[in-house]
Amino acid sequence: MVVDTDSIRVEVAYAEPGQQALIAIQVPPGTTVAEAIERSGIRAQFPALEINPQGVGIFSRKVSLDQALHAGDRVEIYRPLLIDPKEARRARAKAET
Repeated sequence: MVVDTDSIRVEVAYAEPGQQALIAIQVPPGTTVAEAIERSGIRAQFPALEINPQGVGIFSRKVSLDQALHAGDRVEIYRPLLIDPKEARRARAKAET
């Protein structure tokens, strides 16, 4: 097996209701979160996607757009919450009574 030391494999993930994408790409070592998002081409699948600088992470841990990636990282693009989870629970509990 040949190991490519000039690039690393990472994934870029994003989901909307009814549609999700997990795109694996090869990038040079030192690639940032922002660069990986652009290289992934994910905007072609989600043209309205707007990246919030505070709305990205690696394996559920929020990071900045200039965070350097390591082999195997999964960049996650988060959507803003439509409703506060606590408020949603309260509304469900109230509806059940």
